[in-house]
Amino acid sequence: MSDNSLNKGQPAADVGSAGRSNSQLMDLYKMMRRIRTFEERVGELFIRGQSAGSMLHLSIGEESSAAGVCAVMQPQDTFTTHHRGHGIFLARGADPRQMMAEIGGKETGYCRGKGGSMHIADMALGHLGANAIVGGGIPAVVGAGLSSKYLKQNSVSIAFFGDGAAQQGILYESMNMAALWDLPILFVCINNQYGMGTRIDQATRNTRIDERARAFGLNGVMVDGNDVEAVREQASWLIDEARAGKPGFLMIDVYRFFGHARMDKSPYRDEAEELEGRKKDPVLFARSKLIEGGLEKESVLDALDKEIAAEMDATIDFTVESEAPPLTSMFRDVYAVGEPEPEPVSVRIDRVLARDDA
Repeated sequence: MSDNSLNKGQPAADVGSAGRSNSQLMDLYKMMRRIRTFEERVGELFIRGQSAGSMLHLSIGEESSAAGVCAVMQPQDTFTTHHRGHGIFLARGADPRQMMAEIGGKETGYCRGKGGSMHIADMALGHLGANAIVGGGIPAVVGAGLSSKYLKQNSVSIAFFGDGAAQQGILYESMNMAALWDLPILFVCINNQYGMGTRIDQATRNTRIDERARAFGLNGVMVDGNDVEAVREQASWLIDEARAGKPGFLMIDVYRFFGHARMDKSPYRDEAEELEGRKKDPVLFARSKLIEGGLEKESVLDALDKEIAAEMDATIDFTVESEAPPLTSMFRDVYAVGEPEPEPVSVRIDRVLARDDA
């Protein structure tokens, strides 16, 4: 074994790419390219003024986190995401057309246009919900993990969040409960170096958040997010351990290519830093590895990229052509099944006026 290899029960604190097979790299590249292209189209939808709401957050530069972790999840596993979760949901198997329609606020979206970019959910794929509150989705996986253990469902629940959530007290309460009760949980911190406009080393003295997790008794690993295979390898080990009752924490080191939200021009970062940071590109890293390692021809990858571009172009067409949800659906999914929906004010006024006319 190389120095970067894993010893079961004793993960390396930092893991590189040495000594691994490339047999799954093509699938991982394809998923990362789909996520990258989808996010680019999300940005286009926003510029065209056809997205719902005024805020959305892109995960460009973080594709390895979604592709690597979701590649080793099992069908019964569940997860929550933060407000930068489009790529995670796509990697889990979501239909990009329904995702884009949701971001566009259309009836054909996953939540019929009510969730928008930051509140997508789909129980069929184990998505317990995205959350716009920093760290808001973390405690939900504690409940899901406790339920799985009690019901013997053999499922793992995964919380995806950013480094900005590392300073939230709810994370530490959740890690403590997960370790104390031996819950099947994995905490995945996607460290893109910035919590909104604050760089991580300006928010905490010790930027090795995985060390905090180990202090609670969790398996804690930090991995270079430039290497999707390294992410997949560590996620596989940690999820296996979590399924056996040993919760874990995976910190994935990436770089956020653009601002916090689509309208943020990153005035707190200079151009030199951004140019250097964007060299850490997991999509290009995987592409180069495939070509230089003789695993795939550049022409094949070019054709794949073109095919994916066409697939994601169609998501915008689908969204634009879809209908907005009718006003009468505003109370749908809000009340319990069988509970009568409140009467809309407009309907009540029409009823009263009709009675007066009579």
